Amino acid sequence: SRLGMNTEFISEVGRDRLGKQIKDFLAENNVKSENVYDYDGGKTALSLAFLDENMNADYLFYKNDAAQKLDYVMPKIEENDIIVIGSFFSINDALRENLTYLLDEAKRKKAIIYYDVNFRKNRKSQVRFLMPNILDNFDYATIVKGSDEDFDNIFSENDPDLTYKEHIEFYSKNFIYTQGSDGVTVYGKGFKKHYDAKKIEVVSTVGAGDNFNAGVVYGLLVAGVTFEDLKNGISEDKWDIVVKSAIDFSSLVCTTLDNYAPKDFCEEYSRQNPIPAEEEVKSNDPYIWVPAKQLLIGAAFYFHGYQGFCREDPFGKPYEKKIRNFPADRLDETWQWHWDEE
Repeated sequence: SRLGMNTEFISEVGRDRLGKQIKDFLAENNVKSENVYDYDGGKTALSLAFLDENMNADYLFYKNDAAQKLDYVMPKIEENDIIVIGSFFSINDALRENLTYLLDEAKRKKAIIYYDVNFRKNRKSQVRFLMPNILDNFDYATIVKGSDEDFDNIFSENDPDLTYKEHIEFYSKNFIYTQGSDGVTVYGKGFKKHYDAKKIEVVSTVGAGDNFNAGVVYGLLVAGVTFEDLKNGISEDKWDIVVKSAIDFSSLVCTTLDNYAPKDFCEEYSRQNPIPAEEEVKSNDPYIWVPAKQLLIGAAFYFHGYQGFCREDPFGKPYEKKIRNFPADRLDETWQWHWDEE
């Protein structure tokens, strides 16, 4: 959002001071948060990061499992929108059914689904139970991104070529394999290239992966990459733009104790690396034109949101019917929406 992109965050927070801070921070940074639901009876999920002598982080997580419902209104998704999912959130059985509604809609609309595996070592003992959901996410993903640690935790595999050929390529042709200071290896349709990491003095690695993801998303937009491009294989020049942007953002955040890029950096970066003028594409309505690129960011915590009630049927007979996960782009004036307080 600091790069001027239309960004939406879908999640849930507790009705507490921490939850308010999160929502205020999103608002200050122009991130849409209508689907960030603040629930009663539980505390906002929290993670603590502890840095070792190499400034790498180890994490402790505190969360409210009882709040995992993933009720939401389906966002309006357009072709070439970018959906980012990842971490345990994206493979949690408690949320899986409702998450797949979002992924199915995104796939139907030809949105770009970016899956950051981010599989922590504290889940390693559960990997055989979580594997079906991991593989399912590989199948949904237009791009899979993961670190050497992720795939060591999941497959006990440390070789990027074998990781791609044996575990990823069957599902997704586009794969980004990160190795910290050892750089990044990218695989595409008939393409492979290694990129060196920047030489920097590391202050903290907290937020490096998230900022790498932000850089990938921005790079895709700068390079004008579409869903069809990724399906057919994008050029080396476009991969260069995408990976440079990702490394720029992740490297920057590693030089500070903040876990996000500052506003002045983002303003200057977007000025030097502008997104090409957006093409306009025609919608189903012949009188409406919509921009070809919008950005939707999926939460790394939990979804929660609205419930829909239809107040009258197409024949004008009043009745009330509860509908979950109804796509917002299919609404008309007969639909009203309100917070689910159950």
